[in-house]
Amino acid sequence: MEMKHGFTKMTPTEFEAWIDAQSISRTCVRVQEHHTWKPRYSNFNGSNHFKMQDDMRKYHMNTNGWSDIGQHFSIFPDGVVVTGRPLNRSPACILHANSGAICIENVGNFDAGGDTMRQGQSESIFLVTAALLRKIGISTPTKSNVVYHHWYNGSGDLVYHNSGQKSCPGTAFFGGNKLADFEANFLPELQNVMGAGGQPPISLMSWSVVTADNLNVRSGSSSDAPLANEQGPLPFGSVVRIYEISENGWFRISQNTQRWIFGRHTQPVRPAIVNTPDTNARFGPGTNNDVVRIYQDGDRIFVVNQDGSWSRTIEDEWIHSTLLDFE
Repeated sequence: MEMKHGFTKMTPTEFEAWIDAQSISRTCVRVQEHHTWKPRYSNFNGSNHFKMQDDMRKYHMNTNGWSDIGQHFSIFPDGVVVTGRPLNRSPACILHANSGAICIENVGNFDAGGDTMRQGQSESIFLVTAALLRKIGISTPTKSNVVYHHWYNGSGDLVYHNSGQKSCPGTAFFGGNKLADFEANFLPELQNVMGAGGQPPISLMSWSVVTADNLNVRSGSSSDAPLANEQGPLPFGSVVRIYEISENGWFRISQNTQRWIFGRHTQPVRPAIVNTPDTNARFGPGTNNDVVRIYQDGDRIFVVNQDGSWSRTIEDEWIHSTLLDFE
């Protein structure tokens, strides 16, 4: 493991141990798969991982006007993993669809006629994706929690078809970038890796949503404890995992470090999985209310409360409870 320019470089095996020790207070529900397109294999000389990552950061900041590099991780042709944007910040990778995501940029041009992926990179992509899913509490990969950029339209909707947007992660990425290619090639291999051992999904007590405008995160379970500025304050509507509740009503929201919020400024929520394609979310509890959004089979949502047979999400949308499988 090596550090330079604020990045950490590691092998896939080192990454599995590293990610297990990280603290993520931001609620993540999916991993995005991308390719860089440029830089490509021809830009990689086997030892310039840090320079390439730093060049991408400079481009994202100086040309795109972003605050940092867009991706959380880059996986290089030799399988080496280099960190990027801090995990507790949303990525800048899919327009209007970055909330709740972790972004992987696979270095190379994987459109047809471009780079031929090396075995080391291929193996690393599956190992890293599996480790990230386990870290955020997902044991079964699906088309909703592992996504391709190509499946989104310009409005941030997950439409699963060619919407005229980017070909990313590439028309030749593990057989193609379409949903059928993912289900035939990428998903079975990822399922094999997920079932091949390693750490089980993280365990937790419950989930809550922040009800204050901005909620401070502290390094101990009292208002006198120092602020954990790298993880807060958390804005209204942030969903957090609860690992421990102190006697004085503080919630520990990190698995491995002392990161606490005052529980009075939260509300319990229940995670659920949408179990039907094209599920309507409505403005109110009843089919007489207009549809505000359409969810797909496998989408994860968080329910605040219920009214009869209807469930209200943290976005103040209503879904019929029979269309949800509660976790």
